[in-house]
Amino acid sequence: MITDSFDDKSPAKINIKKNENAIQVDAVIYTFSEEIEKYVIAHYDCEKVGEYALACGATSVYLLRHHGKKIGFFRTWVGAPACICPIEELSTVLNTKKIIHYGGAGCLDKEIARGKVMIPTEAYRDEGTSYHYALASDYIRIKNHDIVKAFMEENRIPYVLGKTWTTDAFYRETVNNFEKHKADGCISVEMEGSAVQAVCDFRGLEVYMFFTSGDLLDAPEWTDRKKKGQIEHTQHDPGHFDIALALAEYVVDL
Repeated sequence: MITDSFDDKSPAKINIKKNENAIQVDAVIYTFSEEIEKYVIAHYDCEKVGEYALACGATSVYLLRHHGKKIGFFRTWVGAPACICPIEELSTVLNTKKIIHYGGAGCLDKEIARGKVMIPTEAYRDEGTSYHYALASDYIRIKNHDIVKAFMEENRIPYVLGKTWTTDAFYRETVNNFEKHKADGCISVEMEGSAVQAVCDFRGLEVYMFFTSGDLLDAPEWTDRKKKGQIEHTQHDPGHFDIALALAEYVVDL
């Protein structure tokens, strides 16, 4: 069974060769949004320093200098297996222990305003990737949620704490599963959180995670809660990168 996949007793057949000349950065931020990638390149002091590649194509890796800090930045892929690949290959281009993971997520509570920050405290492991990195369990703890919470409070950014539901198949977010996870305290649904936490725990990395409320499941019919062409308050809102960048600076100074 997939829940028996974690194996820390034998070596992996494929291993990443660490680049001894990898660029030392204070933290790494990645985005899932092409619009945000374009915004960052246009508005910040960015230098392309390498690439992470999959069969579907390469993603550019940038070095961003801001307030005296060196921050790595790239656009990652949607879905747990694809998203964790650049984390596994991180040391081929960049050298850091701190990762900022953020993006849009489906909302399971209509009382949470569109675009509001959601901080996951635990992630329900409804995906396959995490079971190769951590012992089987229903939930994995998002261990740095208290630090993210403190940052939001210090910066007076409204937020909501709650569990998240990580799934591989957003077209199979059924009514019964929605009701089950909402009743269990989940406020969001997304496709990477539990796997990213498992990989970071396994590799000794510190991940700091937040989501912004996007489409709404808590309604008679699903709604994406945005108008055609809308950017503000969506997963492509560049203001969310500014929050991620400020969070990166915050955790570097801890």
